Amino acid sequence: MKAIEFKETGNLNHLQLTDLQTPKPQANEVLIKVLAAGLNKSDTTNVLGLFPYTTVPRVPGRDFAGIVEDGPKELMGLEVFGTGKEIGFTQNGSHAQYLCVQKDCFSIKPPNISFEQAAACGVPFITAYFAIENTRVTANTKVVVIGASGSVGFAAIQLARQKGAQVLCLLRDELKARQLQQKGYATQLINEASTIKSVVLEHFKEGADVIFDTTGMWIAQSVHALANQGRLSCIVVPGDGNVNLSIRDLYRVAGEIIGVNSLLYSAKACAKVFDLLGPSFANASLIAPETLDTYALSEAPELYQALRKGKKGKFILLPHTNP
Repeated sequence: MKAIEFKETGNLNHLQLTDLQTPKPQANEVLIKVLAAGLNKSDTTNVLGLFPYTTVPRVPGRDFAGIVEDGPKELMGLEVFGTGKEIGFTQNGSHAQYLCVQKDCFSIKPPNISFEQAAACGVPFITAYFAIENTRVTANTKVVVIGASGSVGFAAIQLARQKGAQVLCLLRDELKARQLQQKGYATQLINEASTIKSVVLEHFKEGADVIFDTTGMWIAQSVHALANQGRLSCIVVPGDGNVNLSIRDLYRVAGEIIGVNSLLYSAKACAKVFDLLGPSFANASLIAPETLDTYALSEAPELYQALRKGKKGKFILLPHTNP
């Protein structure tokens, strides 16, 4: 089979398109023909060697969607998708034509979403799900999502609204803001000169119960926009990972900062989440990512480089498609 592989970490140039033996499923495993695979920033970080638990040689890639081709008879032919902390890190991942996972480590793909859309759901929806759950969002919770048009942000605003929360979307792109407004979301444009506190207080007079900064750029400012006992959730911090913020202002509102790391959750745990969300995708109350950029597997090494340099978009590899 064709696959992307790295035999050592530390440089994206270690990624190579190669021929590997198609894996054979062991007991309690299935072989999945990978029809689409998501590419996430954490995949680039993985190759760079910033996750100490990664073993090499390794096929990277966390998010997958495809068809069961080998395994228990009752599972043959199922259309499936999934993600998980092991995949691409301690076992070979989805950036290949075939993938073996245990039979409880995938979910059934909703029939109304494509394989490409299913592969785009993995990390974004798992991250958003645990951000919403861990910040205890319920009906009428006042939620602000910064970076609401990104893949994680768009998942988060949907999951928050599904809970009955009041949602404010903050983003930079005017066109994407209009698109969210057409879907019924309150939106506000922000830029480098914006003050998050003033923007939030225009919409929520007492401040936000939950602020989810998907960009990492507004963490310090967001503390000042929290309501009493507000929660600030973050998934990334640019640069060296350090942020200067006012602990005094945080404790004065009895606030919390809650980190969300999708790599804490196994493929089995992620499958359980998507089993819960599956009916909502099937009835279209949750919308899978729709604007996707697709590439052949052979283009992956260059795409890793471009993503690391800041190329925008939601990137999907098609392992059985020629460029």
